[in-house]
Amino acid sequence: QVQLAESGGGLVQAGGSLRLSCAASGRISNINTMGWFRQAPGKQRELVATMSSGGATDYADSVKGRFTISRDNTQNTVYLQMNSLKPEDTAVYYCRVLTGGAWNWGQGTQVTVSS
Repeated sequence: QVQLAESGGGLVQAGGSLRLSCAASGRISNINTMGWFRQAPGKQRELVATMSSGGATDYADSVKGRFTISRDNTQNTVYLQMNSLKPEDTAVYYCRVLTGGAWNWGQGTQVTVSS
């Protein structure tokens, strides 16, 4: 079983920054893609950013230039640096990790951006 521990969410004013972390532990085998998704109230969960084991990244158009995904493979941890936050970034943010051929989801961390 894989456990994903997310941290770093909170309340921030528009224009501010937050850094999310997600550490994987447990039955980990060759972590492949790590990424972040978000779900706002009344909306579907959407991709925010992903990073492959080789370092290739993919971002949602809405966050390009503001968010940066990174990972520390020695710590099995993925990060999301979020700058220039907007009220529309308010959502529960989930990390997702592909390891051992299976996708695993974190519990989610709330990010609230006030105007």
